[in-house]
Amino acid sequence: MNGLLVVDKAGGMTSHDVVSRVRRLTGEKSVGHLGTLDPMATGVLPLLLGNFTRLAQFFSTAEKTYTGTIRFGFATDTYDAEGIPVEPVVTPELTLEQIQNAAIPFHGEVEQMPPAYSAKKIDGKPAYKLAREGKPVELKAKTIHIHDFVLESLDGDTVSFQITVSAGGYVRSVAHDLGQALGCGGHLSSLRRTRAGVFTVDDAWTLERLEALGGNLQSALLHPRTLLPEMPAVTADAMVLGRLRNGAQVNLAEFSDAGLVKIFAGQRELAAIGKRIAGTLFQPIVVMN
Repeated sequence: MNGLLVVDKAGGMTSHDVVSRVRRLTGEKSVGHLGTLDPMATGVLPLLLGNFTRLAQFFSTAEKTYTGTIRFGFATDTYDAEGIPVEPVVTPELTLEQIQNAAIPFHGEVEQMPPAYSAKKIDGKPAYKLAREGKPVELKAKTIHIHDFVLESLDGDTVSFQITVSAGGYVRSVAHDLGQALGCGGHLSSLRRTRAGVFTVDDAWTLERLEALGGNLQSALLHPRTLLPEMPAVTADAMVLGRLRNGAQVNLAEFSDAGLVKIFAGQRELAAIGKRIAGTLFQPIVVMN
C-alpha cells in the first residue's frame, strides 16, 4: 500500500507503536512517521507507506502547531508530566499577565536546548538512552523559530497555550524554560498536535476508525495530488514515464520556472519527483516505481 495516512495518535502510545499498528492493519512493512510525538502527546501524526517513504526528505522542514498546558511549581527531568521532579514543589502565585510578559522572549528566533530525554543522537545513540543509564548527556543548543505563542488562560498553577514551532523545536523545552524564567519551575502537563505542515486534525484518523474500515484502508489515504502542494503537478505520457523510470532527463516546458515538479501517471499514481536542471530540462530525483 502506497500513500500518506494521517493518524490522530492517542495518549500513552509511542509513535513507533502507531507505526507497528498501521503495519499490521495494512500489511505494508515499509511505514515511517513524519516527526515523533511523545507518548504523553496526542494528535496529528502523518505516516508514509510503501514507496511513499521515499518522499520523507520533502517534509523535513514542516512547522507544527500544538495546544496544551504548562504546570508551574516544579521542573521535571523529562520537562513533562511523565518525568521526576528535580526540585522542591512550590505553590506559585502567578497572574496570566506575569506569565505572558515572561513569554515575550519566546517569540521569533530562539536558542533552545533540547531535553536530555529526547531522540537527539549523541555518537549514534539516542540521548534518552544515555539519560536513562545515568550517563552525561551533552547536547547543543539549536536555533528554532517560534510563531504565535499564545497563553490563553490560567487555572491555578496551570496555563493553557497554543504554539507553532519550526521543525526540530521542542515544546517541552519551551515549558521548562518558561518555568525557569518565572523562577518557580515548570513542565509540560499536556500536549496535542493540531497541525503538522499542511496536515491537520481534520485529515486524521484514529486507530479505532482505521480498524473499523477493515480491508478498505485505501480510502483513508490522502489523494496523492494534494501532497506537497508547493510543487506543481504534471501528467506524463508513456514515453516520458519510460525515460523517468530509467533515470533520464525529460523536457517539461510548461514548468520551466519550477524548481521541483510532481510527475504523475494518470490521476493518482505518483511516478516521480523531478528537479529542474536548466531551462525546461528536469532530472528525476525520486522515482516511485
